[in-house]
Amino acid sequence: MYRPALPLKLLVATQLLLMLSACGGSRDVSGQRLEIVTNALAQVGTPYRYGGTGPNGFDCSGLVYYTHSKAGIDVPRVTNDQKKSARRVSRSRLQPGDLVFFNTGVTTNHVGIMIDSTRFVHAPSSGKRVSTSRITDHYWHRNFTGAATYLN
Repeated sequence: MYRPALPLKLLVATQLLLMLSACGGSRDVSGQRLEIVTNALAQVGTPYRYGGTGPNGFDCSGLVYYTHSKAGIDVPRVTNDQKKSARRVSRSRLQPGDLVFFNTGVTTNHVGIMIDSTRFVHAPSSGKRVSTSRITDHYWHRNFTGAATYLN
């Protein structure tokens, strides 16, 4: 099973964050937001594991739980509880570190962490690895159920 070395993951995370700061019109990413996004991007390539809270495997809500815990923020462990307890955010006001929720089954059962205004990082599903996707892609756009945050 291939798993990128930590330095490569950090290099990728750093490059993505530099791209964020270079984008015209993007909001300043600092403090806990930066820490959460950096923690999440550092996990790109980590295998999906049902019930996983890292660092050797994650499910989607486990990735949120892990990244927020590392930033000193207590969040519930499961997706529906994360959505219920966080402060709602409109889709048009998404910021790095905010959570996006999707209905990929009967109910809201998938969560990702925004990197910028269109990209998010998530642990997709069994057999896959933590990766990034665009909220504007047809599948994610169609299944979007809301956004929320634990950040100011």
